[in-house]
Amino acid sequence: MRVSELFLKCLENEGVEYIFGVPGEENIDFLDAVKESKINFITARHETGAAFMAGLYGKLTGKPGVCLATLGPGATNLVTGVADANMDMAPVVAITGQAGLERQHKQSHQYYDIVSMFKPVTKWNTSIRDKDIVPEVIRKAFQQATSEKPGAVHVELPEDIAALEVEGTPLEALPNELLTRAVDEAVDKAASIINKAKSPIVLVGNGVTRMKASEALRQFVEKLNAPFTSTFMGKGSITWEHPLNLQTTGLQDKDHITCGIDDSDLIITVGYDMVEYSPSAWNPTGEKPIVHIDTQMTEVDAYYPIKVGLVGDIEENLNALTEKINKRKETNQFLQKLREQILEDLHEHNEDTSFPMKPQKIVADIRDVLNDEDILISDVGAHKMWIARYFHCIEPNTCLISNGFASMGIAMPGAIGAKLASPNKNVVAVAGDGGFLMTVPDLETMVRLNLPIVVIIWTDNRYGLIEWKQMNEFKRSSSIKFGNPDFVQLAKSFGMEGLKVSKAEEFKELLEKAIKMNKPVLIDCPVDYKENIRLTERLGKIICNN
Repeated sequence: MRVSELFLKCLENEGVEYIFGVPGEENIDFLDAVKESKINFITARHETGAAFMAGLYGKLTGKPGVCLATLGPGATNLVTGVADANMDMAPVVAITGQAGLERQHKQSHQYYDIVSMFKPVTKWNTSIRDKDIVPEVIRKAFQQATSEKPGAVHVELPEDIAALEVEGTPLEALPNELLTRAVDEAVDKAASIINKAKSPIVLVGNGVTRMKASEALRQFVEKLNAPFTSTFMGKGSITWEHPLNLQTTGLQDKDHITCGIDDSDLIITVGYDMVEYSPSAWNPTGEKPIVHIDTQMTEVDAYYPIKVGLVGDIEENLNALTEKINKRKETNQFLQKLREQILEDLHEHNEDTSFPMKPQKIVADIRDVLNDEDILISDVGAHKMWIARYFHCIEPNTCLISNGFASMGIAMPGAIGAKLASPNKNVVAVAGDGGFLMTVPDLETMVRLNLPIVVIIWTDNRYGLIEWKQMNEFKRSSSIKFGNPDFVQLAKSFGMEGLKVSKAEEFKELLEKAIKMNKPVLIDCPVDYKENIRLTERLGKIICNN
């Protein structure tokens, strides 16, 4: 058999169901081998979109999403989506074609050193230059992609190596070794620090959902009887309705939640990654001591003074710590009042009827329509900030926000990966008109696969988040306006349903209608981003009284 066929057998052995990619001349042997494989190749319309699909699929399944591109421009297009998956800790195996070995020593058509190019945005990558090492390379790729912390890996397959005849069999696909629990001395030290604290607060990050530690976290915070807040990527670890939940942090440096952090004398981080929300934003003096609970020790940071780290399996360490800490009976009255203020703010515009629609109202209506287990995927832009703040989660992995690499354009192709990973859940992608048009070609992929996904575009004809930042910094905006096509006609030209909101009262009805259609639907929803500055001004006036 050919190397490309052995490569596919190794992918099958790893349980791969889908490969998302774009064909090219230098991967034709691989694509021919796919014809004889049980793996379903999803032909994307752009390599960046293919990588986004793989990233969201990997995040939701815990199994590496696989994406494919050819050499040169195909590989460079793939980089953005691979970088996003890697920084968001989503397992991905990226495969690229490459020029034959006989022309890699000189200037050659479309040839660049792809391995060097991918090195900064992957956990591990390599080029297959010996036909007999394919089983080892694929097994290592999947092992690296899924080991803590998960991320992206890259494998390059030169076209001449792919066509060679070879003998070989896949290596056994073993699960990664289980993480161990922290030593008793560390657990005891952490418990002692926590028991001495008068007003601890818990910061929940991406790792809790990834490690399926939500129940252990709930038991811990309830015995501690301390409030907790989540990063954008930690949303849904525990239901928003929990009386100790102070909702999401990370919108800006001053928010209601900063009052809670200011009031605390100890911060307990659980599954937190620094890329989610810089410690300098929530611990600006670097004086708040930290108990760090995660699968790995974190980066050294002057604003992140760790007193003890419990490194290993998050669930096991939380369970061990819960046994050791004292049960707190007294409730922090200040933080109880703070939660009431936060919830009051969250529901202020639920019944608003102004048009274009206020961001708060759009988010509230989406929440009302979706089931608890349904999935919302946010693109990157001003809408992301509103979704992070106002979209309530009942269950983990139901609001997916890229806040590591935070690449625009992720929502719509990402929704394709999410729907294939969770076919029995409603999937809604929310994007701004700026980010949506960056990956618009994969609307055709969605239609071709007949995936019942609803895409909601918040339209305001500008890069809203950048304008928000500019107005805060300079009191004026620059170079952020653009034009748009008729999104309804655009959707119809792709063969999908297109709807446009003309008044606030009809949005919820249109969304319900779109979901019931059970096919790809796009909704154009004009948004009033004057609320951005109003929110900044309102939060800027917060006075923390204790």
